[in-house]
Amino acid sequence: MSCDEAMLIRKLFRFENAHIVRGCSTRRCSHSIHGHSYKIELLLEAHSLDHGQMVYDFGLLKGGAFTLIDAFDHAVTLWTGDDPAYLAAMRQHSERWVLIPVSPSAEQFSRLFFLLVDAVLATTALRNGEGDVRLHSVIVHETETGYAQCFREDAENPRMGRIDLESIVFAPAITAQWSDPALFERLKRARAD
Repeated sequence: MSCDEAMLIRKLFRFENAHIVRGCSTRRCSHSIHGHSYKIELLLEAHSLDHGQMVYDFGLLKGGAFTLIDAFDHAVTLWTGDDPAYLAAMRQHSERWVLIPVSPSAEQFSRLFFLLVDAVLATTALRNGEGDVRLHSVIVHETETGYAQCFREDAENPRMGRIDLESIVFAPAITAQWSDPALFERLKRARAD
């Protein structure tokens, strides 16, 4: 290992979510709403340790990062490009939904969560001597046998579809349960600056 390589740490989150992935080759997935037990791995990296001799205190992820990932639990994720009648029906009949600008595939979820968590990390006050800690990658396990991993280059790659925080909408029933209802608005403002 050279001195240039960073140490990695991993934090795992879980949630249950439903979606339709339009345009995929499997008819069951592209024409029927279905759900998955997702596992989200956040991998953080740094070249130095904080005063507690850690890359990053996992407790700091219990705020914004957990809140945003948990927003997808027991929700249906909707793609803005889907049929307007379907979108309206799902929003009418489901209290928990999230509207996103890309299809809710594991690949796009990994990009979406990368951008969300990266925004949280950028706005988190570091007070314990944390060094150059940053998000290394996000892995989204959609099934026990398949996952997608997103790196910074993927998250920001316009050829994979543009994801702006402004284009993500959380159902009012979701944001009403947040301990900090202004969390997402604050992240959007910080990202725009």
